[in-house]
Amino acid sequence: MASARVTVNRWNALACALILGILTCSSAAVAQSSQCGFIKDRDLQAQCRASTGGGHSQCGFIQNEDARSHCRATMGGGEAQCGFIKNSDLQALCRAESSSSASPCGFIRDGDTQAYCRATTGGGSAQCGFIRNSDLQALCRSRTGGGSSHCGFIRDSDLQAACRARQ
Repeated sequence: MASARVTVNRWNALACALILGILTCSSAAVAQSSQCGFIKDRDLQAQCRASTGGGHSQCGFIQNEDARSHCRATMGGGEAQCGFIKNSDLQALCRAESSSSASPCGFIRDGDTQAYCRATTGGGSAQCGFIRNSDLQALCRSRTGGGSSHCGFIRDSDLQAACRARQ
């Protein structure tokens, strides 16, 4: 039972990190990053392609409904798309990212996700220090000005490729 809980918690932390890291990327890239091709998870790969130049249409390839709505919201669909997200933490994060305001971050219950939200919506890299998950912390530092050098500290290969793709 404890082993299953650890696996589920690890997956939730990584899934959250993957969704957070990929979908909140700037869509200013002109061409899709070749790094996206190294991602094995199909949903994450579609998210990566959407955020690195593939645009809004790539979001349709995402099977997870929450991730698809989040992708659509952050790729130009606006905050209204966040309302389709069932996971309350992801919905609050989506609203924070869509409005470029840290105030919705206060509605996030998970401490790591809340710190990530605050860091990436204006709080800066100091907030990354409150994140316990080492992969998410490295991703946070990369996103808040640390650059791709922090991607090398990420152990999960899909998340590391996603981190490098946005650089």
